[in-house]
Amino acid sequence: MRESNRIVGELLALLAEHVAPGVSTWELNRIAEDYILSQGAVPSFKGYRVPGLEPFPSAICSSVNDCIVHGIPSKEVILKEGDIIGIDVGAFKNGFHGDGARSFRVGRIAGAAEKLLEVTREALNRGMQMARAGNRVGDISWTIGSFIRERGYSVADDLTGHGIGREMHEDPMIPNFGVAGKGPRLKAGMTLSIEPMVNIGTNQVIERGWEFFSADGSLSAHFENTLLVTDAEPEILTLPYN
Repeated sequence: MRESNRIVGELLALLAEHVAPGVSTWELNRIAEDYILSQGAVPSFKGYRVPGLEPFPSAICSSVNDCIVHGIPSKEVILKEGDIIGIDVGAFKNGFHGDGARSFRVGRIAGAAEKLLEVTREALNRGMQMARAGNRVGDISWTIGSFIRERGYSVADDLTGHGIGREMHEDPMIPNFGVAGKGPRLKAGMTLSIEPMVNIGTNQVIERGWEFFSADGSLSAHFENTLLVTDAEPEILTLPYN
């Protein structure tokens, strides 16, 4: 798990250097897939299947502005000044998955977009601090959701974090809102992917195939880390982000 998530964390740092006006999401995907393969891993997302959809075609999810998650890279999607882009990536090596996401600025962004990124990143930080042995999933969910609502933002509906290991998505599911003290109890040794997805406007989403969009077209941000639950501070496996 440490090795797979090291690859993810280092790749997200590499992609940060390439996010810029004029770059296509297809080019970011090419960079990501080349890096994953160079590390002796394979992309977790490419070929991933869910009922009713074609296999996911890419190594990354590239979600621009009002796309919340699962954006499909394309030569036609060219980043422009003022955009924000969420990049989610997974790597599979030695039988285990890594998973992480960051939202990036494209050049100079508006103050509202900057604040959205700050709130989403802080929601992740606060949620991760609750991932300790003896706590429950609801403690993570309540901490994330209450912070987001207090700041006047919305948790994207029906999109959750998850357990991770030999499969990319394992129990327990980790909603971004909930009731403290409820849900499965956390144990040392569990590995979890915690990922708040936050909209400036409505919590409602529109599904278009793989891609999820905010229903009112408002900006959305996404940050995710995979961590190891311990009896004290959780160990972040996807490396700290800037």
